[in-house]
Amino acid sequence: MTATADSTDPQQRATLQAKVVRALSVHLPAHALLYQSEDTTPYECDGLTAYRQRPLVVALPETEAQVAAVLKVCHSLDVPVVARGAGTGLSGGAMPHALGVTLSLAKFNKILKIDKRSRTALVQCGVRNLAISEAAAPLGLYYAPDPSSQIACTIGGNVAENSGGVHCLKYGLTLHNVLKVKGFSIEGEPVEFGADALDSAGYDLLSVVVGSEGMLAVTTEVTVKLVPKPQLARCIMASFDDIRKSGDAVAAVIAAGIIPAGLEMMDKPMTAAVEDYVHAGYDLSAEAILLCESDGTPEEVEEEIGRMSAVLTAAGATKIAVSQSEAERLRFWSGRKNAFPASGRISPDYMCMDSTIPRKRLADILLAIAGMEKKYQLRCANVFHAGDGNLHPLILFDANDPDQLHRCELFGADILETSVAMGGTVTGEHGVGVEKLNSMCVQFSAEENAQMFGIKHAFDTKGLLNPGKVIPTLHRCAEYGKMLVRGGQIKHPDLPRF
Repeated sequence: MTATADSTDPQQRATLQAKVVRALSVHLPAHALLYQSEDTTPYECDGLTAYRQRPLVVALPETEAQVAAVLKVCHSLDVPVVARGAGTGLSGGAMPHALGVTLSLAKFNKILKIDKRSRTALVQCGVRNLAISEAAAPLGLYYAPDPSSQIACTIGGNVAENSGGVHCLKYGLTLHNVLKVKGFSIEGEPVEFGADALDSAGYDLLSVVVGSEGMLAVTTEVTVKLVPKPQLARCIMASFDDIRKSGDAVAAVIAAGIIPAGLEMMDKPMTAAVEDYVHAGYDLSAEAILLCESDGTPEEVEEEIGRMSAVLTAAGATKIAVSQSEAERLRFWSGRKNAFPASGRISPDYMCMDSTIPRKRLADILLAIAGMEKKYQLRCANVFHAGDGNLHPLILFDANDPDQLHRCELFGADILETSVAMGGTVTGEHGVGVEKLNSMCVQFSAEENAQMFGIKHAFDTKGLLNPGKVIPTLHRCAEYGKMLVRGGQIKHPDLPRF
């Protein structure tokens, strides 16, 4: 029987741990196998620190043969495996299994090949996102997806979550910038998805694996696309005195046939937080600001900046500033790129949500979130990938107060379910992990979840890879449905029932 996270009997855990360590010791050196509590505690969560669980064992292989061996051992022992990159995920996707092995791939950090002619890079899964662009820079190339955590997050994690970034509107998500993924199945057998060519025979399984959150295979190598570095990039910073005007401006830019390199929105609380942190020169009197970037040849940028400025002015922008140098452009972006650490300076903890809505509903969701702040008695600072409707509300709370954590969870669920009601989805780029399991019950029917379990079963018959995440069970959805009907028992009678 496959162990579950609820099976935490100390004696059972100790017995299983000894068995797993003994089996893995045949294939891994002592320094690559951690099982003492003081050694495994640093792996108990990813960037979503509200949910923690110490793993049974942490394996740190250094070769693909060792990865295969770890998987074969775990498969034979029916022990769950959770692959882990840099641990920067924000949905609990890398949270360990109580009776499982955390497979850390941090040592797979080599850039194996950069091909200027094909504009590709072959990298190991533990290579940092930003390191790819740094290595390709001398060739005039770079890797386009740029999550805010790009200085630390790894390409393997980007593949697992289908990460985006501030430039994903023009250049796409991870899926659009990856040609091939290599790795291993839960049985320890080598697998390969995609191809070096533009297309590959058979079903497009690359699209299935990218964004699968480590539930289908363990990635070890990725072939990514590189794009030429633009000759010039300039950024508009536009201020608005009304949330609805700013949301309508986003829709107006896209409706005008303009696809900016980046189109981001920050509300007033977020603007204040980041300005105090990085001094980017933001307009603190604005209810919201938009950052709109154009890149290309100098002639293309000049023309597009002019068009965007005209659209933003017509939409009601109260102030427009255009970067006049690369240093000023980077300063404009410094606030957006540091939104998360800036929020950490004004609150003991924050929970970063991640949902998507149609662009035309941006103002509606911001106004709805403002109402939720009053209902749940918690603050929320908002930053959006406005161009593609991807929301990142940061709910501010104190995790040391269980009641605040509870209200934060209710707040987050409300945002996700409101996004679905507005025609959106419960995730844009952070994944489902453990955080959004209940919200998946709202978005998908039992039949749709069963289809997703069918795909999982085709790759992982025993259900050992990252179990208990992403796809909610029928029982879980049934229980959540009962709570929705009867109104959950919460401490504050004045809060809305869920």
